[in-house]
Amino acid sequence: QVSLVESGGGLVQAGDSLRLSCTASGRTFSTYAMGWFRQAPGKEREFVAGISWNAIKATYRPSVEGRFSISRDNAANTVYLQMNNLRPEDTAVYSCARDKVRYGLGSRSADFASWGQGTQVTVSS
Repeated sequence: QVSLVESGGGLVQAGDSLRLSCTASGRTFSTYAMGWFRQAPGKEREFVAGISWNAIKATYRPSVEGRFSISRDNAANTVYLQMNNLRPEDTAVYSCARDKVRYGLGSRSADFASWGQGTQVTVSS
């Protein structure tokens, strides 16, 4: 069972940037695709971005394409989400997740399981 701990959320104004981090436990981090999800109040959880186990492929939901960037540091067991030009509609609890199987692409929301507790991101207008 993997433990995922997110950090980096906060209250910012529209147009600002934030960098989220998610650190995983264990020694197999480098073999799993990782992803970021978000859930706004009253809405279902949605896939934001995913990165393959070898960092070759990154996938984004259309509304964040060009503004958000996912990356990973396997030596630190950490995946990042750089969020630029934030908008009020980006307000949500952001959680990271690990792929169900090893050596995946992490390009579909159904690929993931084992979510963290999340970190709140609030963007004011």
